[in-house]
Amino acid sequence: MNLVRFWMSHAAELRGLVLQHLMLVVVSTLAAMAIGIPAGIFAARPPRLGRFVLVTASAAQTVPSLALLGFLLPLPFIGGVGPRTALVALSIYALLPIMRTTVTGLRTLDPSVVEAGVAMGMTPRQLLRQIELPLALPAIVAGIRVAAVVGVGSATIAAAIGAGGLGQYIYRGLSMVDSTVILAGAIPAALLALIVDGSLLWLERRLSARRRVASRRAAIVAAASVALIVLAGSALWATRAPGTIVVGSKNFTEQLILGEILAQTIERETGLPVQRRLNLGGTLICDRALVSGDIDVYVEYTGTALTAIFHQAAAKDPGTVTDTVRDLYARSGRTLLPPLGYDNTFAILVRGDDARTRGLRTIEDAARVTPQWRAGFGYEFLERPDGYSGLAKTYGLMFRAPPQVMDLTLSYRALASGQVDLIAGDATAGLIKGLDLFQLEDNRRYFPPYDAVPVARAATLLRYPQVRKALEGLAGRITPDAMREMNYAADAEKQNPADIARRFVEQLR
Repeated sequence: MNLVRFWMSHAAELRGLVLQHLMLVVVSTLAAMAIGIPAGIFAARPPRLGRFVLVTASAAQTVPSLALLGFLLPLPFIGGVGPRTALVALSIYALLPIMRTTVTGLRTLDPSVVEAGVAMGMTPRQLLRQIELPLALPAIVAGIRVAAVVGVGSATIAAAIGAGGLGQYIYRGLSMVDSTVILAGAIPAALLALIVDGSLLWLERRLSARRRVASRRAAIVAAASVALIVLAGSALWATRAPGTIVVGSKNFTEQLILGEILAQTIERETGLPVQRRLNLGGTLICDRALVSGDIDVYVEYTGTALTAIFHQAAAKDPGTVTDTVRDLYARSGRTLLPPLGYDNTFAILVRGDDARTRGLRTIEDAARVTPQWRAGFGYEFLERPDGYSGLAKTYGLMFRAPPQVMDLTLSYRALASGQVDLIAGDATAGLIKGLDLFQLEDNRRYFPPYDAVPVARAATLLRYPQVRKALEGLAGRITPDAMREMNYAADAEKQNPADIARRFVEQLR
């Protein structure tokens, strides 16, 4: 019932996400057909060269989806945040099944039929168009069916780079640890895959029953496919309207709320239209999106910017860190705006029961028991210069096994359920209170300050000075307690981040 109520209350948004998801799959599959079928015809001719073409497509298929998106992001023309990069990645994944079934369909034709065409004086082009392709068409459609169904599932990853689709609900649900929101995206995606699979299976069987397809009809289908690619591609790649401000965010609860606070503040104070590209993959993706102009502003943390973006040594003084980061951003055409008012430092967390029964207060206290414990950390924390390796050296932390790598949001639940015994979370996370977790004191002051600050493109602020004024009005207005309460409302009470942000913005009036 919760799921049905969610769908009903988000009906318009759900329709839009389904259409976005469908368009991503349709356009990428048609693009793969436009490349894969001719490549398959070419590969079916000289066997040695054909094997090389198939091996190349197979190699591209083995690249993990997130890795492929990360590789494509910085590339000119085809990269950047949004549907363009997602379409390129999905098209690459759709190529192999289409190419392989095209080759198989052409190579398994009855030789006597081809010989009869040659005996009638047909040219190779006529043979291909009038005999070989029509007979191989059921096999080709089978490959298209596989590519399209795989595309429906793979397209959920596109939400990580702001390309829309049903993956937005899945990522939002993961960030809020809300199974209802996860299912709100997963179930329509599964149904969409079944519909696509059933439709193309019906077409495949129809073609198998009636193998002769007129060349004129094939030409009409090809022309319609090209037209659909152009129209759908134009709709997905359309540039934003003049005067639109694009707000981004990372992929966890606090960032979704902060993104909404920025967006709603700009809308209320300036009247400019705002486009939201929330729930982007992480620090790297948000920073690249800002540099490339795919987004205009998002909230970063000073310590993260210093160490993870600019690769500078960590510093302890908040003022020094903020001044250094502001100068480094300014050199690259970005502006660091005044801090929002709270420091979201890393929080080393244990279960409340463990802290009380073992008398743990600081990270140093925990170091004496960690050899019997298991740790779980997010991807970024394990790799960052201000992350796990430095923390372990500073406190002499040792665990009974290498730390488990897991999604940051899911790590809170893993700690509470006893799957791990120590994690690195966010000091303002609402789940600390909701799951009775305890934050250990960083008594050796390992972590640098992580003041939450909006960072924007300088060109945007120069063009729209009212945006700067609106965002500067948020300076110092978000206290640690206020942020913690907003996160708790999202994570524990399952409230919509947009509604939480709206109440906060209204209170600022």
